[in-house]
Amino acid sequence: ALRHALQRNELFLVYQPQLDLQSGRTTGVEALLRWRHPKDGLISPNRFIPLAEETGLIFAIGEWVLRTACAQAKAWQTAGFTPLTMAVNLSGQQLKQPNLIDMIESVLSSTGLDPQWLELELTESSIMVNAVSTIETLTDIKVRGIRLAVDDFGTGYSSLNYLKNFPFDRIKIAQDFVRDIPGNINDCAIVKAVIALA
Repeated sequence: ALRHALQRNELFLVYQPQLDLQSGRTTGVEALLRWRHPKDGLISPNRFIPLAEETGLIFAIGEWVLRTACAQAKAWQTAGFTPLTMAVNLSGQQLKQPNLIDMIESVLSSTGLDPQWLELELTESSIMVNAVSTIETLTDIKVRGIRLAVDDFGTGYSSLNYLKNFPFDRIKIAQDFVRDIPGNINDCAIVKAVIALA
């Protein structure tokens, strides 16, 4: 079913706003993948993303997500809206994709989106699988003017020695830590430490 989902236009994106809490302004959006199955209805990404990674479908799906999100960001700009950063998640499998840089450049070229308005997000656990080659890949992406974010920070097994060498623009603290603040003093302490680290 997942193999046919892309061909049958069952996959779609929703856009979650990213806000500046001081001004209240929307500064960007994050593209989130959803699957509406004709019989089973909405299927959680937690169910189908691991399957896509396991089967290798993540490469075609990932490229579709990136292309669709970049095209939407450009369409909003063309319609006269203030440019927003478009955040798109990359899976650990995509990070190992030999033609990843070429694919990203091709998407930006065909959609006309300036690289400064694209932010690629990777989870903390995915960047640590092969940290040395990941640093090289991310640096290659960064020099093209694309922003980088580490997602779910605090849930993986990062080495601080490697972390200082990753060219990230943004650290997104895992929900596990922010959900109960300010009520939980332990979570508050962890969040303050991560902000200081950032």
